[in-house]
Amino acid sequence: MIPAAFQYTAVKSLDEALRLLDRHGDEAKLLAGGHSLLPLMKLRLASPRYIIDIGKLHGLSYIRLEGEQIAIGGLTTHADILASDLLQGRCPVLAETAALIGDVQVRNRGTIGGSLAHADPAADYPAAILALDAEIIATSGAGKRTIPAAEFFVDLLSTQLHPGEILTEVRVPTSRPGTGAAYEKLYQLASGFALVGVAARIAISKAGKIEDVAVGVTGLGAKAFRASAVEGALKGKTASPKLFAEAARQVAQGIDALSDIHASADYRKEMAAVYARRALEKASSRANGGSTRKPNGKG
Repeated sequence: MIPAAFQYTAVKSLDEALRLLDRHGDEAKLLAGGHSLLPLMKLRLASPRYIIDIGKLHGLSYIRLEGEQIAIGGLTTHADILASDLLQGRCPVLAETAALIGDVQVRNRGTIGGSLAHADPAADYPAAILALDAEIIATSGAGKRTIPAAEFFVDLLSTQLHPGEILTEVRVPTSRPGTGAAYEKLYQLASGFALVGVAARIAISKAGKIEDVAVGVTGLGAKAFRASAVEGALKGKTASPKLFAEAARQVAQGIDALSDIHASADYRKEMAAVYARRALEKASSRANGGSTRKPNGKG
């Protein structure tokens, strides 16, 4: 289909983009990689009067170490995240997640900021961002503010971003000794989106006790979420395959699971438990010194 008529502006600076957002309000949409917005426009599910193209802005595509965090510009592509030596070495689960997004074409155009701001319930990054306790930087004409990942996702295609704000940066912590993380995903064959996806981060003491754990889940509900019941069942316990399997059964607790032509709610719940167990086992292995294989795109 052909989208409704709109006015297109390719901005040359972040300030220009912010001014246009402020001027046009709800009638404007940002365009970065285009993989989320353009299909909606073609289906007439979105009909903005103004398109503000930020895809060629300089200064919003980077990956750099800042203290104990890695700062990632909002326009950084999935391909750049996958190829980053810094992320491969200091936060490999994010590169691992990027490898499972779409295909080569999608990874070369899609951006981390665009994906998170769109908040598709089947997107991959939200699970990893939640498990990593990341921070999201939103910029407006009034300045910048920091949003914890745990508070960012509100509902279906809805986030804590305010009108007039642009997601300009994501900050993830660097890996520490004794900590491992992994992302496991059951994907829809045609699109690559997650039917369910689970990211787990575990810190294990030398005595084998789980000192800290975070589990992010995507694809199961209307928004990505932290599986607090799973986390509570693991903290302070001795890591074991049996414990992971038992805790993983609680991954869908309190969640109204999605149901569509690709998977029923019951199937999603069952698969979420399976993939939660796999993610926990892999993260535990890495925390204990298991190798982290360099990820490769499935496309």
